[in-house]
Amino acid sequence: MNHLSPFPIRRAHTVLAAAALLLCSLAARADGPEPEHVRGQITALEATALTIKSADGRSVRVQLPDGAPVFTLSKGSFSSVDFGLYVGSVAVRLDMASPIVRATPRETISWLYLGKELRIIDEKLRGIAVGFKKWDFPQGSSMTHGWVDDLENRVISIKYGPTQDEESDVLVGPDVPVTRMSVGQRSDLKTGVHAFVGASKAADGKLAAVFVFVGKDGLVPSL
Repeated sequence: MNHLSPFPIRRAHTVLAAAALLLCSLAARADGPEPEHVRGQITALEATALTIKSADGRSVRVQLPDGAPVFTLSKGSFSSVDFGLYVGSVAVRLDMASPIVRATPRETISWLYLGKELRIIDEKLRGIAVGFKKWDFPQGSSMTHGWVDDLENRVISIKYGPTQDEESDVLVGPDVPVTRMSVGQRSDLKTGVHAFVGASKAADGKLAAVFVFVGKDGLVPSL
């Protein structure tokens, strides 16, 4: 086992990255309320709002408040995965034990998760949304953000806290999409690109973006 502690977490190196870290961590941290999720293709873009056509054909208008962080997802490679790398993954638990055994006074067996996507997160965003929580796509899945603490073939152990229990072992098959997550800009929001938006809902039903992910070079976010 290679135990790499995230404490202290390395700080963001730019004002933009720091703002993105703060806003996204507050809105999407594992122990906080999850924003509404809007997935689809941007069909219209205004100065303060965007419209997304979802997979079911609905058009959803989302306000774009000043300061709402934008992140880009570009194509990544599993060959870049190594110990200590900060990653995020959506996965579904399998009814089988992980091949990774914890080096504790009593050997601890963990459940194995089947990865549905893997994000390699830029170093200046290390620590963003760290934790484990339920996810909605696909149904019954979970989202984990943490650092790679162990690596055996294509099974990675994603650690998100100081104890042995705060760790998820994820099988990342050759067909699982691997992306690279970076800090983006408003100029990355364009009609025709695919997006994933986390949004707060007001009492009148209007949505306001808390964060926006956009795919680059035709990539469709699989979050």
